[in-house]
Amino acid sequence: MSNENKSLWLGLLGVLVFALTLPMTRLATGSAISPALSPTFASFGRAALAGLLSIVYLLATKTSLLPKSRDYLPLALAGAGNVLGWPIFLAWGLRYVESVHASVVTGILPLATAVMAALIFRRKPSKGFWACSILGSLLVVAFAWIRGLGVSVAGVSVHWADFLLLLAVLSAAFGYAIGARTSQRWPGEIVICWMLIMLLPITIPITIISWPTESIPLTSWGGFLYISVFSMWLGMFVWYRALAMGDAVRVSQLQLIQPFFSIIFSIPLLGESLDATTLIFGLAVMVTVFLAKRMPVHDQLTG
Repeated sequence: MSNENKSLWLGLLGVLVFALTLPMTRLATGSAISPALSPTFASFGRAALAGLLSIVYLLATKTSLLPKSRDYLPLALAGAGNVLGWPIFLAWGLRYVESVHASVVTGILPLATAVMAALIFRRKPSKGFWACSILGSLLVVAFAWIRGLGVSVAGVSVHWADFLLLLAVLSAAFGYAIGARTSQRWPGEIVICWMLIMLLPITIPITIISWPTESIPLTSWGGFLYISVFSMWLGMFVWYRALAMGDAVRVSQLQLIQPFFSIIFSIPLLGESLDATTLIFGLAVMVTVFLAKRMPVHDQLTG
């Protein structure tokens, strides 16, 4: 099997793992009306647990616990996006909107990742690609405006939650691109492990400080374990490797199916409903991402 095909299969596996991140995060944190684990604990706690697992993994594989000096900066930048920014903004956003709603807003993540990857890997997508990207972004903004107009949950505007979700998307896209670049020198699993270990001095103290003092349902702890072991750790193993092995601009577009599966998973897990507005906009966003994937991408930037 060619590296291109391997990267697509690995990317697909990563996307399926990530598709459960939104409903599982919502399960872990609850809602503004019925809160469970705090978004702060869920965000830093999942990184801390994944960081401890990373130490065990690196010791078991007899790999150095510390990266080379030249890798510290890119690892820190990728960690700021994937380990801190994405889960923090996502967890707080999901406190105020359903994961079905969030699945549509985060549907622009493939396009955002492609933009970051194009800049970092010096790729030049066609004008058609960027046209699809702009159209997808406008659809997401229109959806957020229609659903959020005059609506608030627990005193917080849905518009504000959508802004948090967009910040989560930008953080993840930036982290994916930087992490994929580093994964060209080191295996993806080593990259994410180093990243998580480097951030333990931050994630462990905040996890301890934000530890829940009240009784938390077992279902919420189950959601927390999933986002810690799979979303934060194992899923990143294959996703970084896929982005580094293939064309990161194109592999990132596999995420077009992620919102669809997130919506499907949210219905039985959280008892959420699928309204016509969400379905129409969700499908429209995924169509733009699919069309972007079909557009040509040149090897290098020129001019």
